[in-house]
Amino acid sequence: MPKFFAHRLLTNPWIWGLLSAILLDLPFPVAGPMPPWRGAISWFALTPVLWALLTPDNVARKDYLRRSALGGYICGVAWYLLNCYWIYATMHTYGGIGPLASAGILLLYSLVLGLYFGVFGFLVALARQASGKTISVLLLAPIFWVALEFAASRITQVPWDQLGYSQVDNFVLIRLAPFTGVYGISFILMLGNAMITMALLACPAGRRLRLGLAALLFAGGLQLGIFLTPPPSPVVATAVLLQQNLDVTYSNDWSGPEWDRHTAEFEAMSLKACGPYFAGMPEPHPVLITPACPTPSPLPDLIAWPESPSPFREADPRFQRLMADLSNKAKSPAVIGNIGVWQNGAKTEIFNSAEFVAPDGRFLGRYDKIHLVPFGEYVPYKGLISFAGTLTQGVSDFSRGGVRKVFRSDGHTFGVFICYEAVFADEIRHFARNGAEVFVNISDDGWYGDTSAPWQHFNMARMRAIENHRWILRATNSGVTAAVDPLGRVTQSAPRHVLTSLAAGYGYRSDVTFYSQHGDVFAILCAIIAIAAAAWSLRHINVERRQVVLHPK
Repeated sequence: MPKFFAHRLLTNPWIWGLLSAILLDLPFPVAGPMPPWRGAISWFALTPVLWALLTPDNVARKDYLRRSALGGYICGVAWYLLNCYWIYATMHTYGGIGPLASAGILLLYSLVLGLYFGVFGFLVALARQASGKTISVLLLAPIFWVALEFAASRITQVPWDQLGYSQVDNFVLIRLAPFTGVYGISFILMLGNAMITMALLACPAGRRLRLGLAALLFAGGLQLGIFLTPPPSPVVATAVLLQQNLDVTYSNDWSGPEWDRHTAEFEAMSLKACGPYFAGMPEPHPVLITPACPTPSPLPDLIAWPESPSPFREADPRFQRLMADLSNKAKSPAVIGNIGVWQNGAKTEIFNSAEFVAPDGRFLGRYDKIHLVPFGEYVPYKGLISFAGTLTQGVSDFSRGGVRKVFRSDGHTFGVFICYEAVFADEIRHFARNGAEVFVNISDDGWYGDTSAPWQHFNMARMRAIENHRWILRATNSGVTAAVDPLGRVTQSAPRHVLTSLAAGYGYRSDVTFYSQHGDVFAILCAIIAIAAAAWSLRHINVERRQVVLHPK
């Protein structure tokens, strides 16, 4: 009897779903930058739950569909709890929300987003029950997975750490991204998981060995891309990226001498177009480069100040004078994070904005952040969640911008996006499509503290460079401040949690990739096939059930 119960327990999908959740957390940053070799785990992280969904003992059960959906759901909930544990610290430490409510937000977040994994488990079981063939289901598994990643980006709008991001340092697999976006990489990785599962379920032993060898060659061969070193991307200009390192828990509402002291320091740092930097990532083993800088120091081609809890307001005459003075001294354009205001009749709307200032000090325009952070910049369902406030000091709710502007100066075009927007591939591509030759990403990841979130966020921003063949100049309040080339490589970076500036080389690109032009065509195609496969499976099962009722044995 104990053996019987042990067997039933060990073939239960939710046990293997928990194992997959743990494995799936490892190919993503956990508490610092992810070593590229850990991306190899993504090739088999989902194999345990796939195997459990399709093992004969599970398929034979009357409650097969329910058990499979539950196994997938538990895998998803556990993975979100592990991957996004930082939500608790962000809400509690910086949001002023109590520990129980903060834990509740993290749990609710995981329970809701885990439903996508539950649907995946259900679809796999449904297709298996309808077709009766394991191989056809495993061929559908990558399509189901991509379709649900796409659904998460559009329905709940949280495409955080999709499977393909685990390969941001794989210079073979990332070649798919300019055509399919990150979804194509997710597809290949799930295909690798499906091949391993197929080998585990195959009989006899000889066939299992052949399939296992094929899976190993497929996954292992593609994973070798982490050892490739493509030639450097051309550098033709220098940007100075300011890292203000302001405490996110304070309003920093400077006045008088305090304003003068801080702004003078920021301005002086912004005019240094040559200085020490880290080659590659700033952690865990930074390589410090100290270039031989000419005297006097050359002027930058671009200045970027981050999104931060600074007192900079577009309507403030002090801010306007500061920006005009900075641009005139640098003789270069500047992108400056600030709070924008628009008087809409009797209503005053407030925006999280980036001001674009011309070399002669003229304000050429303002980009207002379009995709706001729930609980960070607005409170969703405010009437129902009365205990919650926003993380942004001094602002109850931001308004949404409406136009993905690009700005032209000195013969070049710049696309600017702010913080959380970097995770939305189909939105960022419009800047390249609208003519931006380089991306400027300003961000404040100080809300995340020293958790995995800043590194997860940074890797997603790096994928935007790959998809659109664009340099990304990333100016942040507390790190990661860096330059990223069109292959997603971190070429230069600054140390985190210090007031500093990074003089970073970059280039301009005018080509438009397939993904920049057409967006999520591949993901949409997968979604259409997934819906068709689910509809066919449901119809086939219903026909079989009617036949059993009409012609019982």
